[in-house]
Amino acid sequence: MPYSTFETELRVRPDDIDMFQHVHNSKYFDYVLAARYDQMERCYGMAMEKFMERGFGWVISTAHVNYKRALTMGDYFIVKTGIETINDKGCRVAFTLTNKATNKVCCDGYFDYVMIDMATGRGVKVPADVIEHYGI
Repeated sequence: MPYSTFETELRVRPDDIDMFQHVHNSKYFDYVLAARYDQMERCYGMAMEKFMERGFGWVISTAHVNYKRALTMGDYFIVKTGIETINDKGCRVAFTLTNKATNKVCCDGYFDYVMIDMATGRGVKVPADVIEHYGI
């Protein structure tokens, strides 16, 4: 089943910059997570808070990032994300960060997410209604 992709525009902040005067590699994780948080509510209509109300959370089990070009202070960029696969154990979210001014990809990759029971911290099956809902 093909899944939708969504975009969020962000801007590099001064505290994102490392000693080499470009965005520190760890900030790219933050950018993808911020975009997903935005898109879960705005695009999917199922905010993270809805999962938490049901006692669920999403945690990353694998993170893979291909760094291609640096972002620098003040750059505007687009974070495009989309579910690549989803099943009863979790999902893979693919992402691309593109510099808005140059339209060149800065990095791409994927995160594998596992759904957990927030009370126990253990993995749980993704409810069928969530799989259906995220099949947008």
